[in-house]
Amino acid sequence: MTRVEIDDVGVATVWLHRPDRHNSWTARMHAEYRWIMADLEANPDVRVAVLTGSGSAFCVGADSKALSGYVKTDGFDTGLSTEAARPGYGVRPEFDADVAWQLGLRFPLICAVNGSCAGVALAMAAFSDIRFAVTGAKVTTATPKLAMPAEYGLSWILPRLIGLTNAADILLSGRILLSDELAGMGFFNQVFSPEDFQDGVYKYARTLAQLSPEATKTTKRQLYEDMLHSNPARSVEQSKALIGQLMSMPDYEEGVRALIEKRAPRFGAQRAHSD
Repeated sequence: MTRVEIDDVGVATVWLHRPDRHNSWTARMHAEYRWIMADLEANPDVRVAVLTGSGSAFCVGADSKALSGYVKTDGFDTGLSTEAARPGYGVRPEFDADVAWQLGLRFPLICAVNGSCAGVALAMAAFSDIRFAVTGAKVTTATPKLAMPAEYGLSWILPRLIGLTNAADILLSGRILLSDELAGMGFFNQVFSPEDFQDGVYKYARTLAQLSPEATKTTKRQLYEDMLHSNPARSVEQSKALIGQLMSMPDYEEGVRALIEKRAPRFGAQRAHSD
């Protein structure tokens, strides 16, 4: 149900892999996805992860057969045991929840929406760091038409990404939007034609993979921690402390040396392999 590969520059690709069911979400897929991401987080060679779907869809949300099983029940069961993998947990308690844990991953997560995206899949995209889509992909929350509320933290993350007015439209109406319209709202960083989609996504991913892993992780932490408070002075002072910490690390020395020598820097494992 879920596949993963890691290339030679540290870009991991995770595929939601039920193409015969348009990659619809199940408890097994949920557990596999978390296990894979925990494994990637523990692998120092992984610099960036790309989340996408097999076939022509990204993920059409919860499997319809599973949804029918919740009629007349008293709640939603994720199918996760207490021993389930917990990637991204432990950074901040605010991120220790389904989907929100993606904010706590040490590496950037790029969501590559290659086709239809609905329900929980929209939340997975929203809680990713970077979002790309193929032009014309259909996107919807789906929940209003199921008489359900906004799910998986979308009521928290969407207003922060696209503003309250656009978030209200999407969450209250449940209407189907095309990726191009969402890009205009600022949800997608870029929308590519089908012919350019894969090259565009991986060109960007490999650019990130060439950067300092420690600096990338630190900047990601700053982005999401600062979303939880409204004190610019605190952000400034914390950044000054972090600058001091990172300037004492080997990657800073390598970055300065590369600048002086007018060459591309070789950070972390790249530097070790070249020595």
